[in-house]
Amino acid sequence: MKASVLQPDVARYLLDHSTPPDGLLEELTAETLAATGDRAGMQISPDQGRFLTMITQLVAPDVAVEVGTFTGYSSVCIARGLSGGRLHCFDVSEEWTSIARRYWERAGLTDRITLTLGPAADTLAAFDRPVDLAFLDADKPGYPAYYELLVERLRPGGLLMVDNTLWSGRVADPADEAATTVLMREFNDLVANDPRVTTVLLPLADGLTMIRKN
Repeated sequence: MKASVLQPDVARYLLDHSTPPDGLLEELTAETLAATGDRAGMQISPDQGRFLTMITQLVAPDVAVEVGTFTGYSSVCIARGLSGGRLHCFDVSEEWTSIARRYWERAGLTDRITLTLGPAADTLAAFDRPVDLAFLDADKPGYPAYYELLVERLRPGGLLMVDNTLWSGRVADPADEAATTVLMREFNDLVANDPRVTTVLLPLADGLTMIRKN
C-alpha cells in the first residue's frame, strides 16, 4: 500500500472496498518483487491500477501514452480499458520491459500496445500524434520536461495523470529540503500555475495529479 498520507486503517478500508486485482496482476506483482527487489516500490498500487482502467474506459482514448512502463502493471491496466485505441509506452529499460511484454502477451494485449525504448525526452519529442490520455510515472528529475512534451501533445480536453506527486507527504513539509522533495514541490507548483490546464491533486496512493488541458 502506498497511501502514506492516510491513516493506515482508512487506507486499508479503501483498498478492501475496491475491486481487487486479478490473478495475472498478482503474479506480475510477485515477479516484479522477485526481479527488482527494493525497486518494486516503483510499481503502482492495486487501487491505482483499478483507477487507471476505469479512467481509460471513461475517456475512451484513441491515443494513450505512458511514460515510465517499468514491468508493465500500469500498462496492463490502461490497455485493458481501451475500446479500440492504442497505448504507446515509453521507457529506457529493455530488462524491465521484457517482463511487461510477457504479461501483455498473457493478457492478450499485444495488439493494443506499442513500446518505444530510449530517453523519453527524445522519443516523446519525435511522437507527433495528438494524445487523448497520458500517464506519467518516470524518473522524477525528468518530470518538467515530460510534462511540457505531453501537454503540448494533449488535445483540448485531453487528460494527463501524474504519479507520486505527494511524495509520501513530504511535499507539504516546508522543512524537508531533500533534493527530490524540492523537485516534486516545484513540479506541483508548475502544474498548479499553468494557465493551459485545470488540475486536481488526489490523495490516491502516493499522490495522483489529474490534469485536463483547457
